[in-house]
Amino acid sequence: MEYSGTARLFDVHAHYTDPRFAAEYPGGADALLARIMPEPAGYIINVATNPDNAKEVIGQAGRYPGMYAAVGIHPGDLRPDMSLEAELEKLRQLLERAREHKIVAIGEIGLDYYWRPGDRELQLSFFEAQMELAAEYSLPVQVHNRQAHGDCLRVVRRHPGVRGVFHSFSGSPEMAAELVERGWYISFSGVLTFKNARRVPKVARSILTDRILLESDCPYLAPHPHRGRLNHSGLMVHTAEELGRLIGLETEGAIRKTAGNAARLFGISLV
Repeated sequence: MEYSGTARLFDVHAHYTDPRFAAEYPGGADALLARIMPEPAGYIINVATNPDNAKEVIGQAGRYPGMYAAVGIHPGDLRPDMSLEAELEKLRQLLERAREHKIVAIGEIGLDYYWRPGDRELQLSFFEAQMELAAEYSLPVQVHNRQAHGDCLRVVRRHPGVRGVFHSFSGSPEMAAELVERGWYISFSGVLTFKNARRVPKVARSILTDRILLESDCPYLAPHPHRGRLNHSGLMVHTAEELGRLIGLETEGAIRKTAGNAARLFGISLV
């Protein structure tokens, strides 16, 4: 769809350092970002998955006024030979210059029992440690949760002083309700538009609109009618349209609402 409104999209979770952009888009991620920023995508949280690509994420965020960084260690990037202390020290070195680096969150952190069912203890140790880091630096977190709902909630309960967002939410309405009650936010990706989506739209209708965010999770999870293609923040207008339909807002109203919510969570001023 063509979007002609004045509100600008706030993508709270994107991966613009992913190699798919260089492989599949002419000119790579920077050429694409030059086309979609600042309109229709005004604000983007560029998310790292390990300390090495965190440096790339920070560098990229520095080139765009509306782009910010999240740094953390994704469960899918863990290796059995990793030293928790050494990896956390790498993150601390980045977080000590958080303002300079435009770091507004710790992420992507969490648990993935779908792709990594055999190393739960390793995942939990890194998740817990990064939640403690978030408390230490007073930063929100971006949580990855795949088929680990119970353990993710238990970690959240053990860290009542930490807030953040469960990105591309896949849990139940009951789980979303508990997270919102605890001050957390719920983010919806292009999955919200999928024809076979059942639980995710139900969750969107069930929670406070003040706690809803939008994301691309690009280059993955492109919304319908672009499903299966390379995703980017500009395509989020389709997700915003569907969210608006579910919660009783026009597309522009859904964009304004979710952008305001994101600005509040990440401490970013909208201009």
